Amino acid sequence: MPMKSRHPILLGAATLLLMTPVGANDSNVQTFTDSASGLLSWKATHPGFSLQFIQLMPDYVRAVYGARGLPNEVIELMASYCIFGTIIKNESDGPLSYRVSDWRYITEDGREHPIKTKTQWLKQWQDMGVAFRWSLLPDDQTFAPGDWSQGFTTLKLPPNTPVKLRYRWTQQGISHEDTFETLRCAPEQPPVKKPAS
Repeated sequence: MPMKSRHPILLGAATLLLMTPVGANDSNVQTFTDSASGLLSWKATHPGFSLQFIQLMPDYVRAVYGARGLPNEVIELMASYCIFGTIIKNESDGPLSYRVSDWRYITEDGREHPIKTKTQWLKQWQDMGVAFRWSLLPDDQTFAPGDWSQGFTTLKLPPNTPVKLRYRWTQQGISHEDTFETLRCAPEQPPVKKPAS
């Protein structure tokens, strides 16, 4: 079920994002730089729908899962992925839905890769002896007008890797598709801040 004001994990990350637009190649995408951390986020805006990806550093991911008392094996597995905090909003006056299994990330060699879904993660965690369900973007959702949701989107890529991400959604029965052309996985360490001139 879509959430209206949950997940302090991303809300905490989002409050750190005192965002400043820096422009982007995509006409419907804004890129923001967090003034405190130097990390990036991208927000695609379509009529009645928005989708945002926020860089999450490996140490942040370690802190999130470590704070839940998960085994080190799980913590390091999650930290080895490129993880984006993801926020989806239905800003239309009708139903909107998505399925993560329809999304693909595209590496610099042009190859498309499926995004690991929450169901796949839960199965892997269960096989590792962990019963934990929180933090990941749901596999699929249908939103009523005004609903929104958030969670982690995971790509099997190393830190600081540039990547494209093609996403699909259905709005009032009509399928749509678009691509974030300029995403980049979070760096291993915080970006070096340029001295003020």
